[in-house]
Amino acid sequence: MRYRTLGGTGIEVSTHCLGAMMFGSVGNPDHEDCIRIIHAALDQGINFVDTADMYSAGESEEIVGEALKDRRDDVVLATKVHFPLTEGRNRSGNSRRWIIREVEDSLRRLDTDWIDLYQIHRPDHTTDIEETLWALTDLVSAGKIRAFGCSAFPAEDIVEAYHVSDQRGYGRFRTNQPPYSMIARGIERSVLPTCRRLGMGVLTYSPLAFGFLSGKIRKDQPLDLTKGRAAIAPERFDPTLPANAAKYDAVEKLIEVADGIGTTLPELAMAFVTAHPAVTSVISGPRTMEQLDGLIKAADLALDDKTLDQIDEITPPGTDHYRADGAWQPQSLTDVAQRRRLQADR
Repeated sequence: MRYRTLGGTGIEVSTHCLGAMMFGSVGNPDHEDCIRIIHAALDQGINFVDTADMYSAGESEEIVGEALKDRRDDVVLATKVHFPLTEGRNRSGNSRRWIIREVEDSLRRLDTDWIDLYQIHRPDHTTDIEETLWALTDLVSAGKIRAFGCSAFPAEDIVEAYHVSDQRGYGRFRTNQPPYSMIARGIERSVLPTCRRLGMGVLTYSPLAFGFLSGKIRKDQPLDLTKGRAAIAPERFDPTLPANAAKYDAVEKLIEVADGIGTTLPELAMAFVTAHPAVTSVISGPRTMEQLDGLIKAADLALDDKTLDQIDEITPPGTDHYRADGAWQPQSLTDVAQRRRLQADR
């Protein structure tokens, strides 16, 4: 296992981070089995665990907290805040009110006195970024968190946050957590260069492209759209949809690249992400021990220039074969009033 410094914090983290999204009712409901997976990851050199308050409505944090009871000092623990866990007003978003309340709930579920990296899960354009940074800076001062970051923030929001931190004397985002894979490379255009210029750590998620790079989804092979990840978003997998054709074609070509260097498609996918100089760690979220074993094999795989050139030919740098972040879109796209003049103003 290799280790890198996390965004200028001085904290060393493994280049592979254990994602806990699949621990709990959404993925693996067997708590004991999930704990065994976490312990196996730690035993193989992973010292970085990432979860979120909304994963299985807090159940993931509870599982992680139970697993780390006797190993907390050796683990860099990250979690996130933003999405609602229950219905009701003021129970989501990036307001000081919600962050201050929810960090206490996360600390309780994780059974810990501090969180190493507390991340804002998505942008919230109804909340002034100054409000968010103020709350996070206070949490650092209070000793409840050690550092804070963001997740899936576009480059312009990262720059705005950096500017506000500089002007107001607040702490700044030390990390960003964007989606990144061999078939979703859009962040190479501006997000990764921006993070690199600002000295931010980058923890990428979805290296297997929502399962497309698992090696189990192949062109011209039957796929049950009612099971697994396909059941969550069948439109992403339906081979009859023209929008998915490029993904299926890319997968077949990438399998050939993996075969050519004697590795598997998932191992190739993981190694590709960590090859980018701006990436600190790649998050993988196994549901089973078998999946963990398959992903951990890529920890010491380094791709040469010839292999990376072949991947570039299949998916040119900066190209997305699908919209990688399915959980959020900017308000400039979702709010009609922000992209067309109202009748009264014409």
